[in-house]
This record gives sequence, C-alpha cells and structure tokens, in this order.
Amino acid sequence: MKRYLTAVFIAISVVILVLGLRIDSQWTGAASWGLTLICLIFAAYFTKYIPDEKTPKRRK
Repeated sequence: MKRYLTAVFIAISVVILVLGLRIDSQWTGAASWGLTLICLIFAAYFTKYIPDEKTPKRRK
C-alpha cells in the first residue's frame, strides 16, 4: 500500500491547487500552495517504497 502513496499525494496536491485557486479569498492562494507543498514533501518521502525494477531478483 505504501508504494501507491506517492501517486495519492500528488493527486491530492492537484485537487488542493485546483479547488484552492478557484476560491477567491484573501489567504486561499497561500494556504493552498502551503498544503500542496506539504503533500509533495510526503510524496517525495514515500518514493522510497516504490520497487526498483532495474535490479534483478536473486534466486537461491
């Protein structure tokens, strides 16, 4: 499940940006970019759980 969290956080950041920038309030832009930055940091953190397909699997 952790391998899919990168895509989930990127999708959440896109949704936050689209919804946050559509709402025209005073601090909505700064808040939406801040939440997007946090989501992208989490997405970068969870990239370590994506399996590396380049390394062959060893057989015993």
